[in-house]
Amino acid sequence: MLLVAATACSSSDAPTPDAGSTLVNASDVPIDGLGRDDVARFDDGDALFDLPFRPADGLGPLFIRSSCSACHAEGSRGPGLVQKMVIVGADGVSPVDDQSALTWGHTIRKGLAAGATHALVPPDGRTDLLITTRIGPPVLGRGYIEAILDSEIERVEHEQSLRTDAIHGKINRVTFTSVPNPDTTFSHFTQGQTNVIGRFGLKARVATIDDFTADAYQGDMGMTTPMRPTELANPDSLTDDARAGVDLTIDHVDRVAFYLRRIAIPHRTAPDPRGPALFAQVQCAACHVPTLHTREDYPIKQLADIDAPVFTDLLLHDMGKALADGMTDQSAAGAAWRTAPLIGLRFAKTYLHDGRAASAEEAINAHDGEGKASADLFRALSADDRRALLDYVESL
Repeated sequence: MLLVAATACSSSDAPTPDAGSTLVNASDVPIDGLGRDDVARFDDGDALFDLPFRPADGLGPLFIRSSCSACHAEGSRGPGLVQKMVIVGADGVSPVDDQSALTWGHTIRKGLAAGATHALVPPDGRTDLLITTRIGPPVLGRGYIEAILDSEIERVEHEQSLRTDAIHGKINRVTFTSVPNPDTTFSHFTQGQTNVIGRFGLKARVATIDDFTADAYQGDMGMTTPMRPTELANPDSLTDDARAGVDLTIDHVDRVAFYLRRIAIPHRTAPDPRGPALFAQVQCAACHVPTLHTREDYPIKQLADIDAPVFTDLLLHDMGKALADGMTDQSAAGAAWRTAPLIGLRFAKTYLHDGRAASAEEAINAHDGEGKASADLFRALSADDRRALLDYVESL
C-alpha cells in the first residue's frame, strides 16, 4: 500500500497529513485524522490482510485463495475470483427447487490442504448447471458503509417504492448466523437474530465488517475463527485441518476489521460541473445515491454524523436475466444485486460483478431490468454529454 509521510510530531495522537490531498491516486490509505497509534494499527491490519496462509496455519481443508489481498489487492477489485454453480430450469437462470446434486453447496473450491483429496467442482454430465463468476469487490471505504444509519437505507427503500418507474430496490433482510464478537463496540447482534440489514457482499448478505471478515476467512480460505468456528462440510468429511481447533483468534479478526473500517474513500478531484448533473439526469443517482448519512454514535468519530459519499443505496435490484446468476442469498433472488458502491472506480480494470465489462460504458449498457431505463437515457445523450458523464463516473 501507499503510505503518507508522517509529520514531525512526538504525540501519538497527532493526526497524519491529509491523505486525500497528499496522494490523490492512493487507493489503500487510512482515513484522515487518525493518530499515529491508530495508523500503526491500520498498517498492522493491512499486513494481516496481505498475509498468505499455509496448511500449518489452518488453511483448508478446502480453499479458494490463501490470503485476503488475493481477491482485494491494494484494497481494490480482484484479481482473485469465486465461481458459483447452481442447477437451473429451462430458462437457464432460474434455480430449480431440487439442488440436492450439489451436496457440498454452490461454491467451487479447488484448493486442497490438510489431507483433503476431493475438490468441490461441478458434477460431471450436467447440462442444467449454470456456472458464474464473482470478482472480489473493493473494500475501500467500507467503514463508511457500516456507519450508515439503518433509517437512511430504509428511507431510500421507501422513496423508491413510490416511484412510477421500474426502480424499486429492496433491503436484504438477513439472519445473523455468526457467533457474536465479544467486543460489542460496533454491533450487538445475536446469533440467529433476524431482520438484520445486509450491507456487504455482492448481494448484501452480511451486516458487519467483522462478520464479513470472519465469513471470508471461513468461506474463501477455510480458516476458522471464534465467530465462525466450524470447518465447512466437504467430501472427505474432514472436521479439522493441520492446525487443531479454531485457526485464528478473535484478536486476528479484530485487527483486520480495524484496518477495513478505516480505509479511506480515495480522494476525488473536482468534477466537471456537468458530470453530477448528467449522473442525476439519466437516473444513475436513483440507485447509486451519491451520499447517505451516517450514525451520530458510530465509534469512529471521523465517520460519524457525516454525509458519506458512497454512491450506493445498499439495496437489491433486479438487473435482468443477462446478469442473473441463479444464486439466492437470504432474500436476494438470482437476478438481484446490491447496488455497487462507486468507490475507487477509477482503479478498476473490469466492471460488473463478474468483470464482463471492459469499460464503464460497457457496464452501463449492460444494465437491464431495473437499470434498463437509465441505460436507455444514457444512450440517448449526445456524444459529448456521454463522454462528460463517463469522465465523471471514471473519476470516482
